[in-house]
Order: sequence, then structure tokens, then C-alpha cells
Amino acid sequence: MLTYGFFAYFEPVSYASHDDLTDPGLVHLGYEADLLTALESMANTDIRFRRVPIAEWPDIWLAPATEEFDLAGGGITILDSRTQDGGRTVVAFTDAHIGFRQTLLVRAADAARIGSHDDLRADDVVGAVAGTTGEARLLQLIGAADEDGVLLAGTRVETPQQTHLADGSGAFRIGAADASPALEDRTRLAPPGDLPQVMYLGNDEDAYLNALAEGRIDAFARGELGNTDAARDSNGAFVVTAYDPLVERAGFTVSVEDTELLQLLNERINWLTDRGRIGYAEWAADPDVFSSRAQRWNAAR
Repeated sequence: MLTYGFFAYFEPVSYASHDDLTDPGLVHLGYEADLLTALESMANTDIRFRRVPIAEWPDIWLAPATEEFDLAGGGITILDSRTQDGGRTVVAFTDAHIGFRQTLLVRAADAARIGSHDDLRADDVVGAVAGTTGEARLLQLIGAADEDGVLLAGTRVETPQQTHLADGSGAFRIGAADASPALEDRTRLAPPGDLPQVMYLGNDEDAYLNALAEGRIDAFARGELGNTDAARDSNGAFVVTAYDPLVERAGFTVSVEDTELLQLLNERINWLTDRGRIGYAEWAADPDVFSSRAQRWNAAR
């Protein structure tokens, strides 16, 4: 039995069946849940997962470096920076099993005005979840950070303790894996000039949807899968815009020392996804697509 830590709040990719994460009857749902269930059923695999929900996103990818977890997931974008802890490589990513792009979710009335990240202005407020690729990519796309996450000089970052003013050096950096220690509790970011502000409302993505509906933010920076579902469920209130041309790939993490498990997972993930030809769109159209692939695997053995 392998212990799998999954992010509990990334619907529809990986999420818990309800909010009481201590409930032993809680069920892991979503794209990744179905993928791993199919993997468990594959002949000559002999793997079962004990699925443990994790509420906090930051550093979830490092969970397999501890004795508590063997595998971690939740739509984790594959980045070299996320394999390291204190400069030491401690986890490895599996091959990618899903791809997605960053987007903006906006009110339908603003869709014509905010068609791209370049349309955002200083009086616009964008919600972002700290420590995600959604945040890191947003800062790059609006010109508030360079490709290394170093903030533009003159950027004001508010925290509960104090307000920091970035000087353009690496001391003020926000990446998808980590951020400068002084900025870890950031609540608002205001770049200079005519660039939009960024607001942080914690890890609960429903808080951002409520803020968008109430007009407290003008856009929610998030991957296309979550934003597309939110737009579909909004009865026309929300629209997805500003599709990032960069496609991100996501996978699971395992301990860097567990090479045998990594090889086994890669072989089976590549079979289930037909080496990347089957992804979220195919699963959304047919939630049994992975179980069908597993049956084909079993029939051949």
C-alpha cells in the first residue's frame, strides 16, 4: 500500500468529495483520481493507494521526500525548482499526464475589455493563489516579474507585518516553487506604472469566485481547466479569456531515491494516456477512458 497525498481543492483535476478532510469516508475525485484508479487495476502492477487529502498547496510536491508519503499530486506543474529542497534534489516527477494553459476568468460584462493580459490596467485587481504557476505566470505576463520571478523595481508587496518595496534584486522574488521569505505571507502586490494589482485570498478558490462575482477583483488568474468549469457553472456570469500560449505539463512526484516506483508509474501512465494523446478533454468527454485503456492492457497480458 502506497500513501498518496493529493491536493484537496483543485476541481476538476484533483479534489476531495467534501470539506471535512478528517472524514475516513472521504473520496478522492477528479481526473487524477480516475487515472490512478485505472492504474491500480492494471495487471502486473500490484499497487494500491491510500489516498490522503492535503489542504495546503505550497510545497505539496515535496511530500514524498518525507516518510509519510510515497506519491504526491494535484495538478502539479513539472518544474525543476519543485524537485529541490534547500538546493538538494529530493523528489522526481513522473512523465506528464496532463497539460493546460493559464487563463483569466472575468465577468461576462468585462470580457470585451479584458481579452488578454495586456489589457489589464492599474485600476484592475487580479486574484491569484500564492505559490502556484498561475501566480508566477501572471506576474510574468503582466510585466511585474522577469522569467526568474524577480519583481519589477518599485513593486509594492503588502504582508500582514509590513509593506515591502522591491528594488529589482533577487531579494524580492516570487516563483512557482518558492518566494523570498519576507514575501511569503503576501496579501496584495502593486507594480508601478499602469500594471494591475494582484490580490491574495488564500488557497480556497471559491473565495476568488465570490470576490469576482462581488466586484472585489476583476479577474482570477488560474489554469484553463478550473476556469472553464467555473465559467460553465456560472450561468453566463463568467467568461474565460487571455489564454496563455505556453502549455504547462503536470505530473506526480515521488522520492528521488524511489527509481523503481518511478519507472513503473511512467510505463503505466504512458499507456493510460497513450503517450500524451489522451488528456483532460478526452476524460471529460468519457470519464471511463482510463479504465478502458487499463482493460486493454490486461487483455494483452
